[in-house]
Amino acid sequence: MRHGAVQDAPLVQPYSSTVTSGLAWFKSSYSGTEGGQCVEVAAGTATVHIRDSKAVAGPLLTVSRETWAGFIGSASSET
Repeated sequence: MRHGAVQDAPLVQPYSSTVTSGLAWFKSSYSGTEGGQCVEVAAGTATVHIRDSKAVAGPLLTVSRETWAGFIGSASSET
């Protein structure tokens, strides 16, 4: 995928225990122990879910695994 291309639109959805059941959530290794502005990520079978670590029962941003990989690749190449 070329830089800046959008493969699929993210889906913002309300919290649902059905969606999040059985997912293992991970916080960035850059997140400090004092809290702050962090996100958590959980990979499903075909999608990746992103949420605010301070509002775990808040809305989720859901993207395809391919879109997440493209985002990580772009973010990694920018550092």
